[in-house]
Amino acid sequence: MVLVNSRERGAGARKQARSGAASGSGRGTSGVGREKVSEIQRARILAAMTEVAAERGAAHVTVAHVVARSGVSRRTFYELFDDREACFLAAFDDAAAQIAARVVPAYGGEKRWRDRIRAALAELLEFLDEEPEAGRLCIVESLAAGPLALQRRARVIEIVKQALDDGHGKAKGNREPPPLTAEGVIGAVSSVLHARLTESSPPLRMGRSFAELLGPLMGMIVLPYEGAAAATREIERPLAPRPRRPRDAGRDPLRELDMRLTYRTVRVLLAVAQSPGASNRALADAADVADQGQISKLLSRLQALGLIQNSGGGPARGEPNAWRLTGKGERVGNAIAVQTQP
Repeated sequence: MVLVNSRERGAGARKQARSGAASGSGRGTSGVGREKVSEIQRARILAAMTEVAAERGAAHVTVAHVVARSGVSRRTFYELFDDREACFLAAFDDAAAQIAARVVPAYGGEKRWRDRIRAALAELLEFLDEEPEAGRLCIVESLAAGPLALQRRARVIEIVKQALDDGHGKAKGNREPPPLTAEGVIGAVSSVLHARLTESSPPLRMGRSFAELLGPLMGMIVLPYEGAAAATREIERPLAPRPRRPRDAGRDPLRELDMRLTYRTVRVLLAVAQSPGASNRALADAADVADQGQISKLLSRLQALGLIQNSGGGPARGEPNAWRLTGKGERVGNAIAVQTQP
């Protein structure tokens, strides 16, 4: 009777796993194609490049460093990036996009030029508090990452320069400041941020935050455009309370997972999530793993990582394995599911 029930349970689990994969509903594995796994692998590599560049300096980062930190194979790295420089540029673009996603709406949400600049600067400083490694990549390490990185940095500076130049009409006495004022202001602000980002200890660990620089930096920016009185008002203007965001935007969603993330690993993990209690064979069917020896190795590895657990009797008791996610496995599965949504 035990053997019959075990077979029935195994058949039912296989049917459930296959139907879920076919329908693509919930957290099924059918929507997790290789291109989606590549997106996760790419995110891990970019997160690793950002972290290692902040630690070692862009000029001293190697592919080996990035591969070791990301847990992605060297082969996968070269499938996604031509070389180390291409990876750095992608990380720069990613960080710049994160900043723009916050700064641009803030700038456009205000009417007065001075309020626009303040809102945008406040978002930038808050981002640096939350993601200092990404900020360092853009502001510090891009200076030593080669000519292509400098070109990208120059394009960003040109956009900022145009935003500052909009303030020319606000100059005190209706006089426009000298032509290089915007470049000078950008250089001064960048210098302050560069110094803070390269301190031996991050500002937050020293009881300081980038957000506290808002008033002084605004005074520096406003002075040549609207005069000393306006600059003083900006310096003395109290900081508006801002809700703190969790420090996870743009970071590797699977950073707690010390493993190489492969297509089959993701498929098997999501198959377990979709069909709790499924057997080896059912999970092999759902994850399209034809070799039973391979599915056993994958499951053993996931178990060793603390992502899944066997709640079944196992072969020793004449019952199939019954795999379920652990708490850690659920967190990792949820992160993967988010990353692989269409």
